[in-house]
Amino acid sequence: MIRKANMNDLESIMKIIKSTVKEMKTYNNTQWDENYPLEKDFVSDIKKQDLYIYEVDGEVAGFICLNYEEPEEYLGLNWSSNKKAMVIHRMAVNPNFRKKGIASKLVDFAEKLARENNVLYLKSDTYSINSKMNLLLTKCGFIKIGEMSFLGKEKSFYCYDKIL
Repeated sequence: MIRKANMNDLESIMKIIKSTVKEMKTYNNTQWDENYPLEKDFVSDIKKQDLYIYEVDGEVAGFICLNYEEPEEYLGLNWSSNKKAMVIHRMAVNPNFRKKGIASKLVDFAEKLARENNVLYLKSDTYSINSKMNLLLTKCGFIKIGEMSFLGKEKSFYCYDKIL
């Protein structure tokens, strides 16, 4: 089941972040670290009602942040459309629930939510060495439209979009 996140989910979300950061370090992916994302980022997401939880038997199996906020770095890129887009931000799956298609279901949910809001365009970005997210976006039909510098990281972020 996918539902809006609430403050009671924060502890589970931060545990997922901690394990995800630890895993990312094993393949030198510094997209997420001790400085980002922080609990305050998720508190803000929850207050704005932009964070969604994939729940299995009462446990947080994954989450995704969806809104219309585009980083200013998106401005210089050659996107496929000028239409309003829903943007996929922070997303992760609990290590105990990996390899069960939850990430794909979260992206499917993003598409469904966009359509319900009469938005037929999705955007996202991820660190160039985040092979799992790059593969997921490609598998879900997103097209890589360019690269950008972001968050002061040494490598580029790949930017993706999908017209629904």
